[in-house]
Amino acid sequence: TFVANCREFSVRSFGSAVLNMVVYNFKRIQVVPTGKDFVDIILSKTQRKTPTVVHKGYAISRIRSFYMRKVKFTASNYNEKLSQILQDFPILDDIHPFYADLINVLYDKDHYKLALGQLNTARHLIDQLGKDYVRLLKYGDSLYRCKQLKKAALGRMCTIMKKQSASLAYLEQVRQHLARLPSIDPNTRTLLLCGYPNVGKSSFMNKMTRANVDVQPYAFTTKSLFVGHMDYKYVRWQVLDTPGILDHPLEERNTIEMQSVTALAHLHACVLFMIDISEQCGYTIKQQVGLFHSIKPLFSNKSLIVVVNKIDVVRPEQLNPDDWQLVQSLSDPGQGGIGGVQVVPMSTLTEEGVMGVKQIACDTLLLERVERKLRTHSGKEMNRIHLALPTPRDDKRRAPFIPSSVAETRALKEKEKAEGEEQLDPQIRRMQSIMAEQWAEEGLYRQGIVPGFGNRDDQKKYMLRNPDWNLDVIPEFMDGMNIADFISPDIMAMLDELEREEDELIAQAEAEGKIEDDVDELNDDERSMVNAIKERRAVLRAKRVSERKIHTAVRKVKPASAIPALQAQLVDLGVDEETAQNTADALRARSRSRSRSEVRSGRKRSRSATPSGDDHKKEKRSSLSRTPAPKAGDGMRDLKQKIHAVKMSRSAQKVNNKNARKGEGDRHVPDLKPKHLFSGKSSNGTRDWR
Repeated sequence: TFVANCREFSVRSFGSAVLNMVVYNFKRIQVVPTGKDFVDIILSKTQRKTPTVVHKGYAISRIRSFYMRKVKFTASNYNEKLSQILQDFPILDDIHPFYADLINVLYDKDHYKLALGQLNTARHLIDQLGKDYVRLLKYGDSLYRCKQLKKAALGRMCTIMKKQSASLAYLEQVRQHLARLPSIDPNTRTLLLCGYPNVGKSSFMNKMTRANVDVQPYAFTTKSLFVGHMDYKYVRWQVLDTPGILDHPLEERNTIEMQSVTALAHLHACVLFMIDISEQCGYTIKQQVGLFHSIKPLFSNKSLIVVVNKIDVVRPEQLNPDDWQLVQSLSDPGQGGIGGVQVVPMSTLTEEGVMGVKQIACDTLLLERVERKLRTHSGKEMNRIHLALPTPRDDKRRAPFIPSSVAETRALKEKEKAEGEEQLDPQIRRMQSIMAEQWAEEGLYRQGIVPGFGNRDDQKKYMLRNPDWNLDVIPEFMDGMNIADFISPDIMAMLDELEREEDELIAQAEAEGKIEDDVDELNDDERSMVNAIKERRAVLRAKRVSERKIHTAVRKVKPASAIPALQAQLVDLGVDEETAQNTADALRARSRSRSRSEVRSGRKRSRSATPSGDDHKKEKRSSLSRTPAPKAGDGMRDLKQKIHAVKMSRSAQKVNNKNARKGEGDRHVPDLKPKHLFSGKSSNGTRDWR
């Protein structure tokens, strides 16, 4: 589609209207190479982007993949390049009819579609060729046959592209001409100038816009469409200068004239039909009026103004009455004219009446666009609203049904409102509390600013000497003094200080035991249950701590004073006395050996001393508590999984072994012919100098 070649942007007026404009940017179409250049580009890219070295000693599967990659890469490059060309060029059915007919006039629609269709066919043929030769390469049994298949595939692809040389050259010419076309928005406010050649259209455009159209004193100076822009009432307008039109049948008009006819037929603009009353253009007033009647069907549903130019040479009063009557007949429907057409005189040389023509044309087009929007219900939002009113089917009155609960709620609210005790909605109360907290965080209270919501429910809770004072309005001044002076700005800091003192007193009382628990108020059963819960909670807490604790390798040994208690505890748990005694003796022996080792640790052993005998065994036993180094295969679920993992690693290494690589990280590229061994001149007997 041509959406990729369109540039959408918004023009914001000084009011609040935003108009979406679509301008076709034909300058973004990429250059179309010739047939020979196309082939050179693709083959060069294939040579640069794919491997170039293959040996007959390689496995046949590797040789096949080498040449298959080249064929696939070439076919994909052809497809990508042709697809880009087909996407860049506009599809005539997807663009504005003005541009579609303009392309038809300039380049012949049939020839244009035929060229794009041939490129599309070439793309499909190349894709099919690539698939067929890749399929054949799968059965190549030698390097020579694979190479010949690759050569045939690329050769046939290049032959197909060389046959498209004519289409590519034609599309390049179309691209160059499209890039020179002006950017015309078919939907914006447009003034369109038309008439015989050399009547002053280009001069008027140069006066109105910043365009610089060539003006010469001979016919057909303007051979194509020119566009300029101007501002009127804070909005942008485009002015379109068209080539001159001659008064002869449509089929006899050339390409230059057909551009003007196309613009008149498709652009919804205010048409300025220009007449040279001095007849210096080489055509009489009668001929110019005849041209008006000839192209009058193109003025339908458009604003039209007849501009009488070159009044500096001949004033309208100096014209022949018959000629002036012909000009006036253009606005008389009875004489073949168009009703409502204004005839405005001007001179582009002295600029007399130029601004008047601009103002009349722009105001006429603005009014016509507004009326069209109102007729099509595409203007204001009110024109899009349809209010549906149901028609009664009988005379029976059907009152709305109100549930009893809703009626009771309404009655209660009305009663509270009448009594002055209306309650706020809970959601409003919640919002008020949130706002009060925000004001407190912002420090408004410290500044003496007390927020109020007009809610009298909070005032009812005031603890004053007389409850009747609760609903009174707090004055700003009382007894000649400002009320705000009595509001301490440090009230929040003082409140924080009081709360901190209260917390300290409570903590001190709890430490001294002055605050009694509520357990004393419980009976014996409840007190025992509470104690059991506390004990259970302490056990669970200790268990969680022990599970969370990271155990070190060195075990702590009970002190000697705790060994008798441990022995007694083992006997209470049901262990026989002999086993308990042996355990106690072992603990005492370990504690004595630990103490002796601590005494000996003060003496440093020399570096040359080596452990021998019992010392070596003792060190070996102490080293058993250290974490052993991981072995190969650790972390496997069982022996079967370990064997499977070893097999997989060996099979993965086979590819590296075949390529003479140590592993995945081996990126060494061997040099088969070292420079220092195969270059230079050597004398007899020096070949084996290494």
